[in-house]
Amino acid sequence: MSEDSDRKLVIAISSRALFDLGDSHTVFEQSGLKSYSQYQIQHENDVLQPGDAFFVVEKLLRLNELLEGKPRVEVILLSRNSADTGLRVFNSIEHYGLNISRAAFCGGESPYRYVSAFGCHLFLSTDAEDVRNALSHGAAAATLITSNATSEHGEQLRFAFDGDAVLFSDEAERVYKQEGLEAFTEKEKERAKQPLMGGPFKEFLAALQGLQAEFGAEDMPIRTALVTARSAPAHERVIRTLRAWNIRIDESLFLGGLDKGEFLKAYGADVFFDDQKTHCASASDHVATGHVPHGVANEIEVDPS
Repeated sequence: MSEDSDRKLVIAISSRALFDLGDSHTVFEQSGLKSYSQYQIQHENDVLQPGDAFFVVEKLLRLNELLEGKPRVEVILLSRNSADTGLRVFNSIEHYGLNISRAAFCGGESPYRYVSAFGCHLFLSTDAEDVRNALSHGAAAATLITSNATSEHGEQLRFAFDGDAVLFSDEAERVYKQEGLEAFTEKEKERAKQPLMGGPFKEFLAALQGLQAEFGAEDMPIRTALVTARSAPAHERVIRTLRAWNIRIDESLFLGGLDKGEFLKAYGADVFFDDQKTHCASASDHVATGHVPHGVANEIEVDPS
């Protein structure tokens, strides 16, 4: 990674997450790659509609306009398209005035292997397999779930994170899954002063905090929140873990198993990351949501028969 990228927040985005490619993807599924390629070339001057991550990307890039010095945010396009069929995507990027100049067009292969090469802190995609591959190689990644929700907080960018298996490791969640709530609560009380291990989104949260430090408190354009099913007394270990990491989070919601959707709507999240599909499905009714296929909740159970 270059010195220039060390200080940047770098986000990788797939073309289907950035733009609505539903029509062309249907052509691919129904008629194959050749028809898909012909369709994209025939429509390369037709502007694509925004996809599920478009407005998050737009807000991220707008942060550079607020900083008078060197740009601190970069968005990189990672696509299964070829450069030929990807021309429509770049034409749409130019139409919307998005400052995206770097890209990898992989000609049908998964682009996940370029996440680390570009030094990305986060990879957003609609392809679950690509996301799993990125996570397995140590990158923060999430599969975006289709949502019609929009942010109500203007230009401020609001991220929300689940705790266990997202910001933190799944060590405590494994206890809950295997031994139940009572054992989970008791062990979290016993280990309250023992910091949790980091999860896949720890470094992304740290990078966000670094970016927040570039702004004053009164005009802060980024806000972060922890939205977790934990409640007292299991809250203490979480608070002490963040303190041990020297990472500050703006809001912390300990919901004790309550549905997260209404709280995320009240917070005004632009995007929420959670490892459990049931929570993601509920949240996506209210906010843009990324499923993080990591940890015990996403392990494939093997049929013993």
